[in-house]
Amino acid sequence: MKQENSDQKTSEVGLANVGHHKPVVLIAEDDRSMRELIVKVLSESSMEFDTVSVENAHLAMDYMATTPVSVVVTDLKMPGATGLDLLNYATSLDSTIQVVMVTGHATVETALEALKRGSFDYLRKPFDTVELLCTVERALQHYLLSNENQKLKECRRKLSDKGNLIGMSQAMEKVNKLVDVASVHDCSVLITGESGCGKELVARQIHQQSSRNEMKFVAINCAAIPENLIESELFGYRKGAFTGAERNKAGLLEEASHGTLFLDEINNASLALQAKLLRVLQDGSFYPMGDTTPIEVDIRVITASNRSINDLIQKGEFREDLYYRLMVMEIDVPPLRERRDDIPLLTHYFLNKHCARLNKPACGIMTDVLGALLRHDWPGNVRELENLVQRMIIMSPGDKISMDVLPQNLMGEKAAFGKTLDYMSPQSLDDIEAYFIRKTLSECKGDRAMAASILGINKSTLWRKIKRYNLEGEDSV
Repeated sequence: MKQENSDQKTSEVGLANVGHHKPVVLIAEDDRSMRELIVKVLSESSMEFDTVSVENAHLAMDYMATTPVSVVVTDLKMPGATGLDLLNYATSLDSTIQVVMVTGHATVETALEALKRGSFDYLRKPFDTVELLCTVERALQHYLLSNENQKLKECRRKLSDKGNLIGMSQAMEKVNKLVDVASVHDCSVLITGESGCGKELVARQIHQQSSRNEMKFVAINCAAIPENLIESELFGYRKGAFTGAERNKAGLLEEASHGTLFLDEINNASLALQAKLLRVLQDGSFYPMGDTTPIEVDIRVITASNRSINDLIQKGEFREDLYYRLMVMEIDVPPLRERRDDIPLLTHYFLNKHCARLNKPACGIMTDVLGALLRHDWPGNVRELENLVQRMIIMSPGDKISMDVLPQNLMGEKAAFGKTLDYMSPQSLDDIEAYFIRKTLSECKGDRAMAASILGINKSTLWRKIKRYNLEGEDSV
């Protein structure tokens, strides 16, 4: 078909099947003059979208098979497939597509049937041009809202799937990918990282996503239990095994059977304990204290260390053979100072979590406070941030956290980060998203394609969000 309108927003199928970065309004109308009228009316819209027109439902379906469409304006009665057929096809492709039915006076009952089937609205011929424009704009707004709601639900589902592994930074994306890999392979995993960076959360998430998730996750801190007690805690004992052993007691290895055993700070395990752990990993069995009969056990072992195991091996403080058994996979969790981009999200998460736990109204956080949090080096990592957020909630008399409750050591640090939010309210996920888009555009020197790739969205979605958050000037170099 040939071009029917020279307006840059309008094209025919075959002329613009690819490359759409704006929402697309598809017009299916067999009457040429009516088709041209609809195209002309829609070209006057203040909303940004591309318009594509075709002369029958079959061509519309062919177009939709290869190109995403936001709104369909279709005549009800056309040669061949009808508007109802096109409605059914559109909703089967994508339930968020909005269909506006155009009908003559004699087919109002059929148009009402179309509404029951999911059509957004219908217009009677001859229609008022203002009514047409308003209806299509409302349909497009409804599509954009439905589309964003679906993405929000997907985002929430992913966050739920990831438990408390909050973060959008590249560093955390790498961790999440390794967690996904570790979850589907029933192997030993060594998690490394500084204290407080979330190693146990990573271990719990691996367990939660694994085939063992219906069984127990048993955690023990090798540094928190005295050396003379940790063996009995892990392996259990039989009555009379030592003074005070008045009954049989199952150990954590037995308790974790068919589940996951998490050994935190494995770097603190004695060489004697390491030898016994190696036997468990090699043979799949262990001896309770005071027993000569081995107990077979099927467990997955995940360990964590805040020190370099290689350095300990060089010092003779850690068995090299055990190290290789434990490190089938290794996941290094970055310190918070290397993932500053995640501080606003983590802060928002902890605000909601602890306001609810402390039965306090939801709190917001002021710009200067968030700026101080972004500049701090966080030697205690995420644990330090969470503890600080709890303290600020308790100390804040109102519903906004201000500099008045910030510890003195966080107040005078030299700025090490860019712009922050003017105000981070309890429900300011939009502000957080706008913040990340602004920062990414700045780091990409205004390259929207690169920014969209980093943010994990397509260019048309980024374009809509730039408009939504009034960031038009933020991508200028």
